[in-house]
Amino acid sequence: MSDLAEHLTGITPAKQPHPKTGYLLYLTAACLFALNSTVSKSLLLTGIDAARLSQIRVTGAFLILVVVVAIMHPTALRITKKELPALLAYGVLGLGMTQYLYFVALETLPIGVTLLIEFTAPVMVALWFRFGMKQATRKLVWVALVLALTGLAMVAQVWLGFTLNALGVTAAFGAAIALAIYYILADKQLRSINPRDPISLTMWGFGASAAFWAIVQPWWSFPWTNLAGAGFPLGTDGAAIPIWLLVTDLVVIGTTLPFLLVVYSLQHIRASQASVIGMTEPLIAIAIAWVALGEVMTPAQLVGALVVLTGVVLAERSR
Repeated sequence: MSDLAEHLTGITPAKQPHPKTGYLLYLTAACLFALNSTVSKSLLLTGIDAARLSQIRVTGAFLILVVVVAIMHPTALRITKKELPALLAYGVLGLGMTQYLYFVALETLPIGVTLLIEFTAPVMVALWFRFGMKQATRKLVWVALVLALTGLAMVAQVWLGFTLNALGVTAAFGAAIALAIYYILADKQLRSINPRDPISLTMWGFGASAAFWAIVQPWWSFPWTNLAGAGFPLGTDGAAIPIWLLVTDLVVIGTTLPFLLVVYSLQHIRASQASVIGMTEPLIAIAIAWVALGEVMTPAQLVGALVVLTGVVLAERSR
């Protein structure tokens, strides 16, 4: 999920911005997020439950970000009772459900299809601001909606009948809705009277999600034996990599590091510029999955992917 720029608007620009540096940092983050999709899929194929994998990801990211915030902005570790309800909603409904439903979708759908459905979240956000918040939007929002639906129909190859797994599609759209909630709640938090900085906001979001999963499925019941095997992120013909190492990669290189790269990139480029770069994530993920896992997309599906992403970009420009 490299499309974070839309809500990270509380970042102080650098005194001397370097746009090339900003673009490079954000593109690197997009590549890491895209690579993480293949790692996540390989972990799910080993038999690790989607809920447990979500629990590992959010808890690990929370623990790392606690250290980062403690060093960079220790006062942000304080939390007030007034903040608690909003942070819980942001962490559980936004971050937590986005991760979980994304993993559920990945279990039955190709990576590219899952990401393209999830990436329609900005279209949902634009519609929410138009109808839920009664804010003026450009007519582009309707063009964006039509393009997104047309592109998804091409990706699903509807002319062949409904061939995609129904549960996977439902979960992917659920992830898109959760991601839209994540954007909306983050935007509200960062524009409040006493806004939090983006890093500590995300830290507490991961913390709320980690607490939720710890209650739903306590750590003492965690099936640790599931981490003893090996996964094949480069396909069954590739090298076997220990599951614990893949999990570490998921938390550090696939979650925490790219988020921090996004934050630092926005010191050099505007969120509107970064969002366009973020659209490369599903395309890169499709290419990696094609090579590593043999998840081939037809020419019509690839055209559909470009149509979807064009709609997403227009949706972001409509507000």
